[in-house]
Amino acid sequence: MSSHRAVHVQSAGAALALVDVDTSGPGADQVRIAVAACGVCGTDHGIVNGGFPGLRWPLTPGHEIAGTIAELGTGVTGWAVGDRVAVGWFGGHCNHCIPCRKGDFIHCANGQVPSLAYPGGYAESVTVPANALARIPDQLSFAEAAPMGCAGVTTFHALRSTRALPGDRVAVLGLGGLGHLGVQFAAAMGFETIAIARGAGKAEDARALGAHHYVDSTAGDVAAALRDLGGASVVLATAANSQAMADTLGGLAPRGELVIIGVSAEPLPISPVQLIGPGLSVTGHPSGTARDVEETMAFAVQSGVRARIEEMPLARAAEAYAAMAEGRARYRMVLTM
Repeated sequence: MSSHRAVHVQSAGAALALVDVDTSGPGADQVRIAVAACGVCGTDHGIVNGGFPGLRWPLTPGHEIAGTIAELGTGVTGWAVGDRVAVGWFGGHCNHCIPCRKGDFIHCANGQVPSLAYPGGYAESVTVPANALARIPDQLSFAEAAPMGCAGVTTFHALRSTRALPGDRVAVLGLGGLGHLGVQFAAAMGFETIAIARGAGKAEDARALGAHHYVDSTAGDVAAALRDLGGASVVLATAANSQAMADTLGGLAPRGELVIIGVSAEPLPISPVQLIGPGLSVTGHPSGTARDVEETMAFAVQSGVRARIEEMPLARAAEAYAAMAEGRARYRMVLTM
């Protein structure tokens, strides 16, 4: 039995500690990945602090994983040792539950999220179900591919699941790890792209990322600013702030969609009367399957969309996590092994 280094969190809210753990071989229908890079996602904060049911401690965080297949379990077909693969929030499906039997794998009743269902990617090695694997295109480095498994697929797949057509106005609320990708994807998809964030200082960044307009949410009524631009077909809400989400509603055009991907437990302060007249919809959007991750990466290669990343070695995982948790990370921290 060999060993590898991994981050352990001993209990909810405990420090991130680098430890040596046994490297176990993959079981049936699983593969073991030699991890090359793992993104640090905002959701990791909720997981580390015990904000999800059924957590098992010690826990290894990380669900934006990229690396190479090191070992194949029995029954795995279509993959080979050495293949470059990514695993995101979608960490496998059971194939037996009713959603799976309907082909709706993202809503698998037994869906496996890395770090929740099995040890995650803040580690040199992870063992995952083979049906969680997304093939990384040659044109993407491991560090570039890692954030596409969660931040990338969530924004890309949310946008392409709306009714917006090229030329329509699409606003992205928030300009962080998710939002900076949402702005790039929206512009690359041919939408007239509006970035909404706090403070005038982010306007330059927003335009560099491809936004055609910038709305400073601290400078006045966000909905009025959107109406002045002609109204938005879609607001993609990446900022985890329920009030900020609700503040965009009056800026939607008739039949407009507020699509929520920023995670918050706070109730949305929205009244039925705001929705009924203009026929608005408010939708939650989960991330995307392994195939959706592949399509996200293919589109990123085609369009030039990339996460803006800051790389840190695994030994500095606690530092990278703190930078994300305290809002000091510019866009996306990525651990490299």
